[in-house]
Order: sequence, then C-alpha cells, then structure tokens
Amino acid sequence: MQTSDCVTHGNWGLPPYNRWSLQRVQELFPTARLAADPTAALIIPTEPRDVMPLSFEAANGNVETIGRFLERAWCDSLLVVHDGANVAEHYFNGMSASSHHLLYSVTKAFVGILAGIAVGRDKLEVASLVTRYLPELGNSAWHGTTVRHLLDMTAAAQYSEDLTDPETDFWKEAAVVGWQPALVNPKTPPSLFEYARSLQGQDMANGSKFEYRTVCANVLGMVLERAMGARLAQLLETEIWSRIGAHHDASIVVDRTGFPYVGAGMSACTRDLGVFGLMMINDGAINGRQVIPAAWIEDTLRGDATSKECFAKGQYGDEAPGWHFRNQLWISGSDRAEMLAIGIHGQYLYMDKSRDLVIVMLSSQPEPYDAELDLDTLAAMRAVGESLQT
Repeated sequence: MQTSDCVTHGNWGLPPYNRWSLQRVQELFPTARLAADPTAALIIPTEPRDVMPLSFEAANGNVETIGRFLERAWCDSLLVVHDGANVAEHYFNGMSASSHHLLYSVTKAFVGILAGIAVGRDKLEVASLVTRYLPELGNSAWHGTTVRHLLDMTAAAQYSEDLTDPETDFWKEAAVVGWQPALVNPKTPPSLFEYARSLQGQDMANGSKFEYRTVCANVLGMVLERAMGARLAQLLETEIWSRIGAHHDASIVVDRTGFPYVGAGMSACTRDLGVFGLMMINDGAINGRQVIPAAWIEDTLRGDATSKECFAKGQYGDEAPGWHFRNQLWISGSDRAEMLAIGIHGQYLYMDKSRDLVIVMLSSQPEPYDAELDLDTLAAMRAVGESLQT
C-alpha cells in the first residue's frame, strides 16, 4: 500500500505521511489560489556550481558535506541564487520545479510584506491599536495591542505555541482550518476571526518581549483587510504574487469564511519563493517593479531601539544572541544583512543582502522543530554563501 493511500486529515502532518502530503495540501484542504502573471515571469539565468561537496562544521562538531546534510534534513528541494543567477537547484522525494510545497510559517513573511505596502500607501499606521481597525477585538487578549506588536510578535495575548503539547493553542487555532480534527469540538470557533476573538487574557505587557505567536500573523491579516479595503487573498495576489515575476500560481489554506491562514498555510514552488527572496534583497524591487518600499526592508533589518532587547528577553534569546524579529522576519545577529523566514518541519527562505544571496530549502522533517537541524541549516547556508564569494 502506498503512503498516499494512508493519508488522512488526522495524520497528514506526521511522519511518514508528511513526505507525501506537504506537496499536496490542495488535495487535502480548501485553499485560495494566488495567481501569477505569466506575462511577467522572471527568467533567472543559470550558472551551475556544485555545492554538494562543500563542507561545514555541524552543531555536534563533526564536519559534514552539504549533500549529506540534505539527506539528514529530509530535504525536498534546494535552490541557491547568487548575484542574480541560479547556481544550484536540486529536488528530492519526488518533487520537481513545478511542485507545490507547504511553507508553514514562511507564509508569515508575505503578510509582513503586505503590511509594508499598506504603510507605504498611508493606509496603515503601525502605532495604532488593533481595535482601531478591528473594534470587534475588544476582548481582554488584545487590549492595548498595536499593529507594531503584531508585526514583531510582542503582543501580550495569552497564547501558547509549545509544539510538543498536542493541545497547545497553535494546534487549536490550526484546528479551525481542519488541520487538527481531533481537537475540534462544539466550542471550536467557526473561523480564524472568531478564534482570535475567543482568546482571553494576557500573560505579559504588550511590547515587553518577543514571544512567537502565530495568531499575531492571522490578526495582522485581518487588520490589513480592513485597512486596505479588500479580501486578504486578493491582496496577496494582486499586491505581491502577481507582481514579483512568479512562474506558477501559489495557494493558501482558508477557513470556512475564505480567510487565508497566513500564519502557516501557503504553498508555492521553489523557484517562485526564490524570486520573492530576490525581491527582498533588492530593496523591494524586482523585474522592473518596486513591489514594496525600500524603507520597509531597511526597517526590517535595522529594527528599533527595543528590538534586540525584546528578542533577548524572549524564548529564543539564549539560542540566538544578538538577533531580532521584525515585520514577521527573523534577522540574524551577524554583521551581514541576513533575513530569514522559517517554517516548521524544515522550511527556510534565507536572504543575505550583503552577499546578493537567496537560498530556499523546503523539507518534510519528522519533527516540527529540531534545534540541532536548525543550527546546521544556518551553518550550511552560510558555508554555501562563503564558497560563492571565492
């Protein structure tokens, strides 16, 4: 019996079934299509380099090649774009250049960029309270929360994202879009909006520290619908996906009202995610278009006076000293201009502006989060970047 014959809504995200399902989310759940503009597809020249024999020091102290690491990391695709050229592209596990793959929390980068577009058009004020745009969220969880708090994951709403807990709030929210049917009960909210409205209480002061909470991205999407006056799926398509030079349509999981699960629900092809990364390292411009204001990229990289302090006080402060989280992206503490979008089970979009480098790695790792693999992935990507500079 094939793995695909055994996949259900209850096990799709678990190993070994996720090896099949992460490339076929549209077959399992309702999605909205984000159409590409075929007349504006970006052609990236190819200048092949063999990155597989390159070596780096892994977290356990061993020296490992990129090729061996990709096997260990359950990699489904790898793309390396340097100086505007495709220097390496590899597919595994039955994946191809036209295969969709679930991005999980890499999705958040898109709603963060959409916020930058809205700010650039004076349609969104990040210092404003969430309730300015969503007065319905007057519940205790969102009291005093601003759009900036959503963007930087410093919102105080009580919400747990402990992925080792099968009944953590993250999974309860995911149950709203059908990802965790075992958690659905008569009290389960019918939509992501109602889920956000059902939260009660705060477990810290707004803006006091970084706490990664997927619900922040979803509420940010709701704010953007109100601020920009259009449905979120339409905005993601017309303002971003159709303008970056993507070759293939993308898709995003939606709730029963058609609202996109921007916390984790987008699927896309590897090259198209690489094109998005190229736009990011090119100050928001690509294919002759200024998609987002360059100032938003600069703000993301720089952060504000409290960004590093909030990160240091948060859950990853000891693991990643000197980092910050801004506008739904991870910013490294290195001297280089590194931006990362990261999703569970091994999804990475690595963007090094200083080296004109974009690396996409999409995977179907057994565990949602593996600290050692996470460290090794960053080390491997940096090793590739260093080799391309020579």
